[in-house]
Amino acid sequence: MNRVFYSTHRHLIHAGVALGTLLGASSAQGADVVTANAASLAAVAEGAADEGGEAIVVTASRRRDEDVQDVPVAISVISSAALEKRGDFTLGQIQQQVPSLQVFSFNPRNTNINIRGLGSNVALTNDGLENGVGFYIDNVYFGRVGLSQFDLVDLQSIEVLRGPQGTLFGKNTTSGVINITSRKPGFAPELSAEASLGNYGFRQIRASASTGIVPDLLAVRLSGAISGNDGFLFNKTTNRRAQNYRNESVRGQLLFTPHPDLEVRIIGDYATQEQDHVLSVFAGLHTTYADGTTIANNFAQRAARFPGYALPSFRPFDRIGEADSHYQSNMEGYGVSGEVNWDFGNAALTSITAYRWWDWNPANDGDSTSLPITTKAQQANRQRQFSQELRLASKGNRTVDYVIGAYYFWQIVKGYGATRYGPAAALWNLPTANQTIANAALDGFEANSTSTPETRTFALFGQTDWHLSDVLTLTTGLRWTHEKKAGAFNQFWVDGADLSVFSPAQITAINAIRTQFNPVTSFSTRFSENNLSGLVTLNWKVSPDANVYASYSRGNKSGGLNLTALPLGIAPEVAPEKVDAFELGFKSQFLDRRATFNAAAFWTEIRDYQTAITEQVPNTVNVRQYIANIPKVRSRGVEGDLAFTASDHLSFTASASYTDAKYVEYRNAPQAVENLNLGGIQDLSGKPLSGVPKFAWSVGADASAPLGDLGGRALNLYAHADYAHRSSFNTSATNSAWAQVPGFGIANARFGLKTEDGLWDLSVWARNLFDKDYFLNLSAANTGVVTAQAGEPRTYGVTLRTRL
Repeated sequence: MNRVFYSTHRHLIHAGVALGTLLGASSAQGADVVTANAASLAAVAEGAADEGGEAIVVTASRRRDEDVQDVPVAISVISSAALEKRGDFTLGQIQQQVPSLQVFSFNPRNTNINIRGLGSNVALTNDGLENGVGFYIDNVYFGRVGLSQFDLVDLQSIEVLRGPQGTLFGKNTTSGVINITSRKPGFAPELSAEASLGNYGFRQIRASASTGIVPDLLAVRLSGAISGNDGFLFNKTTNRRAQNYRNESVRGQLLFTPHPDLEVRIIGDYATQEQDHVLSVFAGLHTTYADGTTIANNFAQRAARFPGYALPSFRPFDRIGEADSHYQSNMEGYGVSGEVNWDFGNAALTSITAYRWWDWNPANDGDSTSLPITTKAQQANRQRQFSQELRLASKGNRTVDYVIGAYYFWQIVKGYGATRYGPAAALWNLPTANQTIANAALDGFEANSTSTPETRTFALFGQTDWHLSDVLTLTTGLRWTHEKKAGAFNQFWVDGADLSVFSPAQITAINAIRTQFNPVTSFSTRFSENNLSGLVTLNWKVSPDANVYASYSRGNKSGGLNLTALPLGIAPEVAPEKVDAFELGFKSQFLDRRATFNAAAFWTEIRDYQTAITEQVPNTVNVRQYIANIPKVRSRGVEGDLAFTASDHLSFTASASYTDAKYVEYRNAPQAVENLNLGGIQDLSGKPLSGVPKFAWSVGADASAPLGDLGGRALNLYAHADYAHRSSFNTSATNSAWAQVPGFGIANARFGLKTEDGLWDLSVWARNLFDKDYFLNLSAANTGVVTAQAGEPRTYGVTLRTRL
């Protein structure tokens, strides 16, 4: 590596215990992936290959153990076995197993997660806005989506639920939930470890150990991982590699069982990640608008003012950038949670208490060029959150099953912004201005900002299953939420040229330029709201292995805070979203449960859809961002999955989704950059929602063959291959034609040899097997230049695993 990373100081985690009951961890016994609705099936359910078909049990979907095929909820379950076969350890990799899940990540803070095209759009993250897709680890809601970008460690399963969730989950979400469950401590000693090496300097070590300290009373589990690579990009200005990273994660757990009906689980975790990123690459240059009119002060004209500067090559898959200022994407996350579970016989009480921290420390070159224009453009965060959840769930066979609960959540996200300009800023941005005045205004000028969005949420929720007959069940749910939000924003000047040598008139002109770029401003705002959401589902069990369900959900997403330098006419408060979601689906198994086929159709409408608007300040390369409400959007589509176990040694999966997401009413959308000469506003009503591929599909296959014995241990050869494709989608909030990402498909493969008992497992693997060039996103500026983040090239390596 070209940069030496230093391990950060370890933090002491103090555990606190909550009161409650264990409803059971999500499990996928003998299964790779089972989809409970029309969602994607990314790997085969191996358990179904057994004679009689072993049920796949889930808990998080309805807070009690159930066969996933009997649950009338849109849910996909990815087991630890499926993760190991593909070598997935990040959320971005996991999305390839679930076609209706899409993850955009410009950097960890600016990560957007969509399910069925809804959740958040592709613009930059706003600290005053929540994501429509909830992210949970071990039943704890993570308030900032950046926390999902750490490497995932020691997982038991991942559940992806679609549609509004709130009558069973602590935090109300309008688009779905990603629920991750880690492995629990056990009293029997166990140890698993793996080490991987690959090209681009990839190296990874992962390990987990568990044992009982006091038999049947106290058990411990410790897990950790270290990952890194040398980067996929090269910076020709600094002559160093970029997009390299190092991730370190550790998780410790204690399991205390003082009574057969009482269980206490305490979890502490810490993770740190360091990256030399974001380094954007240049993908295109336009000197005219769509109608052929020349773009005034375009990128080429600006570059020509600097004789020593050569235009980029605009070959993005050369993976060469040229930023001259420091860039980094560094973060730390740590927390502690206590889950206590108490079984009363007819009911079970669960309490989950958690406190979490997240520190985000970025640095960015604001212009991506080798010229000193915008030398700082960043927003650091200090996020803190506390949550408390109580749930009471019925047990046993009843005419009416129920879950009732209460939830409290507090969060503050302190933001620290910084923007600074270099000696090239004046000539680049203001060529017709008096350069003496413009240089005095911008060269060395720095503005900082602070923002403090704070949220307090209290909710009561409940859900019932009315078993009207042996084959007909009516599910109803209701949630009441009270939320308070408050925050303040301050922007101020902290550095700049000495103005004592200028006249009062010149100082006024200098300050006017500085105000144009970064105005001094200060304001505060607050609001509170109450909302009611709910669901009704009718499930008909047509046969022992087939059922049909229909559901309607009404969801609400709380309002947001616009804590930034706002344009005139933009309010600091953002209205809440209101969601109506309809779904019709069926699930089936046949051929002695060796085959699973599920399908569903969905229709979701959102009023006052919250979106982050990103636009450039006129005559600058500055970007300002704020939240706005779109009157109405709609997402509709169908999803289907097929898994087939041909034999004990051969299985196949196929999955597809069609999503038609559009703006129903959006008459005052920001104008696309290629049409800015026609005015600043466009009508996007009826146009596709940004960031949503219309088609997504995947196929996969697993094969194994026994090779006899080696040293008294059964030996097996195995292979895995999968391919995932997404059609074209747009990565701008304006649907700019210059930000249309072409469709692409990615193939992955793994081939290995292992002992049946897992003592050792040696495999070779490749991701992006055919070295497909593809974009993660395209960003079009009003100067006509297009920058990009390119997808990872082909990577390959070897992994050695052991399990004792």
